[in-house]
Amino acid sequence: MRHLVASKKLGRNSAQRKALLRNLVTSFMEKERIRTTLAKAKATRPLAEKMITLSRTNSLHARRRALRFIYKKDVVKKMFEEIGPRFSERPGGYTRIVKVGPRAGDGTEMAVLEMIGSELQKKSKKKSIKEKAKEKKEKK
Repeated sequence: MRHLVASKKLGRNSAQRKALLRNLVTSFMEKERIRTTLAKAKATRPLAEKMITLSRTNSLHARRRALRFIYKKDVVKKMFEEIGPRFSERPGGYTRIVKVGPRAGDGTEMAVLEMIGSELQKKSKKKSIKEKAKEKKEKK
């Protein structure tokens, strides 16, 4: 029986699972949004929230604890200088999981794990050749 065993195995042994989750959290802190499977997003979320909570207290001990888990020093620097102060007043719930739909190859449910406050920016439409030519004529 799996009483009080909270984490998912994700089809890996413990060392591989730990490395996978560390990589996911590192990428998530670096980019503030990652696209992954729903199971991996659900497993990554608690660890990412703990890292954000840790970055709220800007102390040497907290930095060293973060460096034990996060692979890149520049990501830890970003956590403590940008992400921590941004969520200093928020009592928790720093991330959200948005389901994207099934993956084309094998049908696995995909999701986007993102930080609250970093909503998707709409991409500007690319201008067609005709529009570019029209702008050039107007400038002349």
